[in-house]
Amino acid sequence: MALKAGFHDVPLGMVAAVVTHLEMRAPAEPRPVPAPEGVSLRRVAAPAPGWYRDLFTRVGGQDWLWFSRLGLDATALSAILSDPGIEVWALEKDGRAEGLLELDFRDAGECELAFFGVTPTLIGAGAGRFMMNAAIEKAWARPITRFHVHTCTLDHPGALGFYRRSGFTPIRQQVEIAPDPRLNGDLPREAGPHIPIFEG
Repeated sequence: MALKAGFHDVPLGMVAAVVTHLEMRAPAEPRPVPAPEGVSLRRVAAPAPGWYRDLFTRVGGQDWLWFSRLGLDATALSAILSDPGIEVWALEKDGRAEGLLELDFRDAGECELAFFGVTPTLIGAGAGRFMMNAAIEKAWARPITRFHVHTCTLDHPGALGFYRRSGFTPIRQQVEIAPDPRLNGDLPREAGPHIPIFEG
């Protein structure tokens, strides 16, 4: 159903976001940046669900209401993370994971930048640019013709501009309405304080 111009009520108990889809059809020129001091990128093969949920939440759940993976049980999450088409990389600072880079090659000829971000510990340190350069290199090291990502208005306000500067082109927008993860227990009520909670 196409939305008509004007305002549309968001049901109680839900959150709404405008989602922008972007793509890259050829490798973008890297924007070189040195690795931040004490930071390294490590592939984590078939990460344990508990480890993954902790990093996922620290990167995107607490501040930006990332919730899509939090509703999966351990079996379902493990099935995704152990799939040979999924690559999970951790950006580590002094031995602790502080950044998440997840590449999804499950669709032939394509790679989705499924999850990408750093914890508040590394914001502003050049870690995001360092990790994006690695993401572009690793995605295009495989025989793909399209590298794509999406971001939304719940995400960091600089995310869309960052992806565009990285070489991605916006191609489509959608409106997403989903259950508020703070009301079903996936995230604490204090998560995403910039997004109000509307309960039924």
